[in-house]
Amino acid sequence: MDPFDGSSSLRHDEDSWCPWARFSSWLECVCVVTFDLELGQAIEVPLGSEVRGHMVCYFPGCLGDTQFSFRLRQSVGRRTSRFTDDVYNRDAPLKTSHFFGFVYFRQVKDISVKRGYFQKVCSPVHTFSGAGVQVAIHSPFPLAAADHFCNEIDQWASPVPGLTLNLPLMGAVLQVRIPSKTDKPGGSPIRQTPREVRHFLSPTVLPTIHELDLFKCFQSVLIHLQMLWELMLLGEPVVVMAPSPTVSSEIVLALVSSISPLKFCCDFRPYFTIHDSEFREYTTRTQAPPNVVLGVTNPFFIKTFQTWPHIVRLGEIKMAGDLPKQVKVKKLSKLKTLDTKPGIYTAYKTFLHKDKILIKRLLKGFQRKRPSEVQSAILRRHLLELTQSFIIPLERYMASLMPLQRSVTPWKTPPQIRPFSQEEFMSTLDHTGPQLTSMLKGDWMGLYRKFFRSPNFNGWYRQRNKEMTQKLESLHLEVICDADLLGWAKDKSEVEIVDLILKLREKLVRNKLFFLFLFLFFFRKKSE
Repeated sequence: MDPFDGSSSLRHDEDSWCPWARFSSWLECVCVVTFDLELGQAIEVPLGSEVRGHMVCYFPGCLGDTQFSFRLRQSVGRRTSRFTDDVYNRDAPLKTSHFFGFVYFRQVKDISVKRGYFQKVCSPVHTFSGAGVQVAIHSPFPLAAADHFCNEIDQWASPVPGLTLNLPLMGAVLQVRIPSKTDKPGGSPIRQTPREVRHFLSPTVLPTIHELDLFKCFQSVLIHLQMLWELMLLGEPVVVMAPSPTVSSEIVLALVSSISPLKFCCDFRPYFTIHDSEFREYTTRTQAPPNVVLGVTNPFFIKTFQTWPHIVRLGEIKMAGDLPKQVKVKKLSKLKTLDTKPGIYTAYKTFLHKDKILIKRLLKGFQRKRPSEVQSAILRRHLLELTQSFIIPLERYMASLMPLQRSVTPWKTPPQIRPFSQEEFMSTLDHTGPQLTSMLKGDWMGLYRKFFRSPNFNGWYRQRNKEMTQKLESLHLEVICDADLLGWAKDKSEVEIVDLILKLREKLVRNKLFFLFLFLFFFRKKSE
């Protein structure tokens, strides 16, 4: 279904200034791909999107229905969508330069087809991984009703971060809360108001962010969870070799989410194929592997990625008695081109010790047939607390770099934020380190030192420094608004007054018209 195809029925109403504007605020496009015996993989309807050139890569060849996700880089210099919502972009938790795709692949026997099989893919694609992800994952398989599917989405209200919406789709109602950058980790779930309950019959309630079954994803690597968490924290290059696209994409997404609420600032590809445009870039042996997590299924990659430092080889889940069989850590030299056994192939040594209490708790819960949702909640809580224990000392030290509020005066340029000193931070760990909130023992200092060289630290520091700079600018503007400018100007020379006016003008232009309005309003009151 092509929402930009002029031959399609277009909807015009008072809330939409352009056809398909609402659809485009949720999805980039919906691609329907079929397998033609003569042409091979082909898109049924030409789509007005750069995604069309990549969609033919995602035919996994699994019998039955298969669902998985992928992520691909947008073209350099790509124009922003004409439907971009400034409100959403301002308050959304993620801004990305990648497309997120969610694939529904069906392959069933069909004697009416020459090849003997019906094969088709339907894939909603968007540029963010929040509410659009939820809708894509929980939607029915809309191959025969792509036009109706798109038209229903085009009836939805635009996504506004922080709001809870009831979205009708294919005979069901999805209730989803749009993620916001102000959301706190482990926040309260969606609550229905009595009016919503009366108006909608049993809506399908979706979590704010798609919550993977972490226990299911990690059950064969539970005893190595600490290692995997550290690899993600440090942004190490990791390849996940899985038996299917579903397992590949779920494991990669679970790994990336394991360091939440810290933002994963490296690239990741839930399902990567030899047809991806970055294949050559990621498989070159002339330079060190990039900081990326790749999920693959093609045995060809075993040879291609032999030089990568960390390879997680997974097989089908096997049971050892009442427990999932745990894979072993193996040397990279044992990675064979053919018949490579499941395992974690790496020479990495963890900085922190394993949390044996957590492992015993999870394994005991498995023996007692504790629901997977509960196991996942325990696991998610542990990873959240572990990441927070690591981040809290950094946040505390970063806050100490902020100038005191009393040092901000209206007549001078605001003081600078002090630079981040790694050695000064390390000296604070004895009294305010992660040992205050975590029972895990190990070389925390060594972990911090390596973290400082990672893309995740760089991304975290840049974001926090940006927020603090904005806060400092805001404090300076507040002080200016509260100052007696007329009283100050009485005994000042014309040069000093003009210099202050020029500085104020520069600041107000930089902080846009809202602050200019506040300044003019204040000045008028002073004049009165």
